[in-house]
Amino acid sequence: MKKVVKFGGSSLASAGQFQKVARIIRADKSRIYVVPSAPGKRFSDDTKVTDMLYTCYGRAVREKDFSGQLEAIKARYQEIIDGLKLSISLDEEFEIIRENFQKKIGRDYAASRGEYLNGKIMAAYLGFTFLDAAEVIRFQKEKEFNEETTVQLLAERAAQSSGVVIPGFYGATEDGTIVTFSRGGSDITGSLVALAVHADLYENWTDVSGFLIADPRIVQNPKAIETITYKELRELSYMGASVLHEDAIFPVRKAGIPINIRNTNQPEDKGTLIVEGTCRKPRYTVTGIAGTDGFVSVTVEKAMMNSEIGFCRKVLSVFEDNDISIEHMPSGIDTMTIFVQKDAFEEKEQQVLAGIYKAVQPDHVELESDLALIAIVGRGMRATRGTAGRIFSALAHAHINVKMIDQGSSELNIIVGVRHEDFKTAIRALYEIFVETRL
Repeated sequence: MKKVVKFGGSSLASAGQFQKVARIIRADKSRIYVVPSAPGKRFSDDTKVTDMLYTCYGRAVREKDFSGQLEAIKARYQEIIDGLKLSISLDEEFEIIRENFQKKIGRDYAASRGEYLNGKIMAAYLGFTFLDAAEVIRFQKEKEFNEETTVQLLAERAAQSSGVVIPGFYGATEDGTIVTFSRGGSDITGSLVALAVHADLYENWTDVSGFLIADPRIVQNPKAIETITYKELRELSYMGASVLHEDAIFPVRKAGIPINIRNTNQPEDKGTLIVEGTCRKPRYTVTGIAGTDGFVSVTVEKAMMNSEIGFCRKVLSVFEDNDISIEHMPSGIDTMTIFVQKDAFEEKEQQVLAGIYKAVQPDHVELESDLALIAIVGRGMRATRGTAGRIFSALAHAHINVKMIDQGSSELNIIVGVRHEDFKTAIRALYEIFVETRL
């Protein structure tokens, strides 16, 4: 069995965290491919090394003295080295970084050094081979990622060794120019390594024990999600849940490789398993509840609207012409309502209204702002009768007026719209009826 293990910045912020990570890796001989992030915060007021590198490079670009900032970064790494009682020296590496900063080689290069240096330390501590991501993660000159070449290079280099550390977050063009991933960097690297080496499992270690059914900032001590499908994950992430970025999921999803989200500080917890499909019966009717606010509804009314061919297309084309993305569109016989992001709509509000009147000559157009959308997601909803009824019951009991309801044809999710001031109360009410009462 082969596992790829990726560790986030909080998992590698100090020597003590490095020791925890090493124990995790050594506890399972199948954990032979390691993808580290740069050191994160050691405490709440601390600064991530990546942010320190950005600040340091910014001074170099402005041709100001950056030696103090660079020494502070070096001290962070030396603290880890000393705490692990390693004999390696990063003096030569930091001299190269100093020279490249003076040459203003690029922000991507500057940011990537956090993972690069952490990878060097991790490889030395574990006794693993260090493989520079710049040699195997390939980008085009236009900074466009080249997955085909990357997978080929990774398969050739990484698969040959048992025990490899590959820094996350960055790669390079053929001429050696460093390029970073724009979003979900180290997660993407881990996913690509898993795809290339045909891993059986991709473990993503962080500071939480998997995904939670609801936002812990809204619901006190929400339950963890044991197993979630990629489809459910996409629905929840679309509605604002803090989950892996889609770019980090796609490589392993198409290869059928599961992802296990684990907690470095509580390695005994099973975490959340992300899979393509499962016959496991979910513990609750819903898998997760997520939402986001800041929406506007535009309701267009016109008598006999349903008999006017092309009516909806004409209305939607107005939003398209103004580069406004549509979130949801519930409709009736003589009305249709379009939900859009408030920030995007407010800038072009009058252009949109004028365009709608010109396109379809409506009887009335009504606007309502400060709305929130909440998604109730779960594969268990298909086999459970009365789910929508319980949603309405919970919200009614909490004295919340539902502004919109939309259910996908897959029966995997139901989305409700509520006023901004009812947003958190609604999520708590839904969590209570589906999880705490286990209905």
